[in-house]
Amino acid sequence: MNKIISYFFILVAFQTLTAQESFTRRDSLQGGLRFERTCFDVMHYGLDIKINPEDKTIVGFNEIEFKVVTNTTKIQLDLFENMKVDSIIFNAKKLNYTREFNAVFIKFETPLTTELPVQKIQFYYSGKPIIAKRAPWDGGFVYSKDPQGKDWIGVAVQGTGASLWYPVKDTQTDEPDNGATIKVAVPNGLINVSNGRFLGSEDLKNGYTRWDWEVKNPINNYDITINIADYVHIHDNYKGLDLDYYVLRENEAKARKHFQEVKPMMDCFQSKFGEYPFKEDGYKLVETPYLGMEHQSAVAYGNKYMKGYLGNDITGTGIGLSFDFITIHESGHEWFGNSITSKDIADMWIHEGFTQYTEVVYVECTLGYDKAMQYANGLKNGVGNDKPIIGSYGVNKEGSGDMYPKGALLLNTLRHIINDDAKWWKLLLDFSTTFRHKIIDTETVIAFFNKESGMDLTTVFNQYLRYTTIPKLEFKVTNGKLDCRWSDVAPEFNMPIDVVINNKTSRIYPKTEWSATKIKIKDINEVKVVTDKFYVVTK
Repeated sequence: MNKIISYFFILVAFQTLTAQESFTRRDSLQGGLRFERTCFDVMHYGLDIKINPEDKTIVGFNEIEFKVVTNTTKIQLDLFENMKVDSIIFNAKKLNYTREFNAVFIKFETPLTTELPVQKIQFYYSGKPIIAKRAPWDGGFVYSKDPQGKDWIGVAVQGTGASLWYPVKDTQTDEPDNGATIKVAVPNGLINVSNGRFLGSEDLKNGYTRWDWEVKNPINNYDITINIADYVHIHDNYKGLDLDYYVLRENEAKARKHFQEVKPMMDCFQSKFGEYPFKEDGYKLVETPYLGMEHQSAVAYGNKYMKGYLGNDITGTGIGLSFDFITIHESGHEWFGNSITSKDIADMWIHEGFTQYTEVVYVECTLGYDKAMQYANGLKNGVGNDKPIIGSYGVNKEGSGDMYPKGALLLNTLRHIINDDAKWWKLLLDFSTTFRHKIIDTETVIAFFNKESGMDLTTVFNQYLRYTTIPKLEFKVTNGKLDCRWSDVAPEFNMPIDVVINNKTSRIYPKTEWSATKIKIKDINEVKVVTDKFYVVTK
């Protein structure tokens, strides 16, 4: 395998590789849906914190507004155990709480009932959040310096958990219906850029200035972010959508030129997936000291203004050098991951497989179908087939890093199974718009694709998502006719595929047992399987 390709996909899989699957009480507290989590629905987060770069501390509070769904006297919020709970205030009184690993169980003196209006608590906390060693592959803060020696700070917590740095209901099943406000005080001379719209700043007269941001749309926990630096702000507009770029001062000129790629990307993605999902909050790229992350409406950008992936092509085809991988990939997440979110990170392929496929779509928009197929097939080099794409539910466990390339190849295969581009593009558009700002699971995806395609694609999804083997297509000649079968598949696997014989394309319908086709043939070597459109192998 090409070293560049290997390096990329090793990083992709970094958080998902373990020697064996064994889960603990800690895992289920973080990933599970017990009553203390499901009994309430978060309506709004109101972060108000101060970050001290010198000692790497956070102090402040999160005001959490929530609606009671089921009568209760106890709820679960989350904050990593290395962080201190200073107090939890409800109706001007301190609440009692207990901690178990990262879970904080808050007790109310009188029952909370569904008849009550929206409730509100202030969760005060402080401490030194975990520092990431390989962000964004491991979760934590990144403390760096810009070329002028000024502080440059970011955070990325996907998979690890947003409760690494602020108190939150740390599950993807619940996004604040009414968005969030993020108020962050940083030393004078620096600014903080967070999600949504800038509301203003205030000099606190203590050496700090607070920068206030507001998100109107629902937002998943790991997307809420801070970016601290001596930034320059570049403003642009795309057909009524605000485009804002926050970059280090010395990079202003190159950023103005490099980020022109955003407009054709928006043309492509909006035509294929529908209107940008967070117009009310705008679109931002924010330069970060780590590679990138899909932080909603404040996409983290650290690709050093290069084409490809840090100047390399992950597919080995050369086509990946025609665009900035981080700009395209992380922005694709605005539709898949941020707008459409998986209930459990075990289904994170819904984020990553679809988003890797947006790269293929972008290539097709800009360079045409043939180049897109070359790019898609280049992704095969990154598939390890180490374990299933779908992880373990209820324990905060992602599946294999194959969710990126293999997930994209699954979608490319589905396109060619459907074999009707008008239907395919409508299906993708309808998928994106139907589940806009919704939280879904794998079964929802399969049911939608089955209904809209008019085909039963269940066994295809299951094979690529739940098994590590790639379908193998085998042939033999019997009485002058072509016989075929699938091997290395689940017993119920059923998928049509195209073959080319003497320059004529035919569709065949193999089963897991040998079955005859109507194709007359003398030499098995005359059969060419269309492996550039279907992710299969041949004998």
